[in-house]
Amino acid sequence: MKGSDLLTIGELAERTGLSVSAIRFYEEKGLVHPTRNQGGQRRFLRADIRRLSFVLVSQEFGFTIGEIATQLARLPENMAPTKADWTRISKEFRGHLDRRIERMTALRNKLDACIGCGCLSMKSCQLYNAGDAASRHGRGPRYLLGDRPDVEEVKTPTKRS
Repeated sequence: MKGSDLLTIGELAERTGLSVSAIRFYEEKGLVHPTRNQGGQRRFLRADIRRLSFVLVSQEFGFTIGEIATQLARLPENMAPTKADWTRISKEFRGHLDRRIERMTALRNKLDACIGCGCLSMKSCQLYNAGDAASRHGRGPRYLLGDRPDVEEVKTPTKRS
């Protein structure tokens, strides 16, 4: 590897549009792995431009740093990933995105029918959660997210506070 194949953190920041502090943060999270020169300064591979671009795009799509790190850990270190490497990652991310799109579409459709109506009917409203019974399914608007009320929840609604 030639010295000209390596980038300083400033050069990497300029190429990716990230701040130097953001690149250091991603380094701390294990998303890039710079080497050090004799003076102790970070040196990055040109392939790190693509890695960090992948991080930015993945975050735009709602993936967490942990999910991104898991995928990047599958790539070879100290060399540019191959097309096959990126294809393997993209297939897995495509599955995640497809599931998110399905959930978001269902949520959008329920929002159109529910929030706009203003009825808060105890029999049909996806937002109404008598006695916080939906908490047994997890946090958030569980019925809007696709969980169904248990039989007991439907039969014995409690008074809303």
